Amino acid sequence: MKVGDRVRVVTSTVVYHHPEHKKEPFDLKGMEGEILEIITHWEGRPVSANFPLLVKFDKKFRAHFKEHELEVIEPAE
Repeated sequence: MKVGDRVRVVTSTVVYHHPEHKKEPFDLKGMEGEILEIITHWEGRPVSANFPLLVKFDKKFRAHFKEHELEVIEPAE
């Protein structure tokens, strides 16, 4: 996976910060978005982030994932 890939959430992933479902559990399984960033460095130092893939779903909503929670549906060119 790389930045710009279009991805789909394939595992049941419940979040509580979705803008349309504030403070309520919302399952992201089946949603599609684009990888914005793969977090490997922070302040110039290498890190091992627990959820390194930052995915943008729409203008207001982003979430972090592990690689096994996503599948590539359209690779970036």
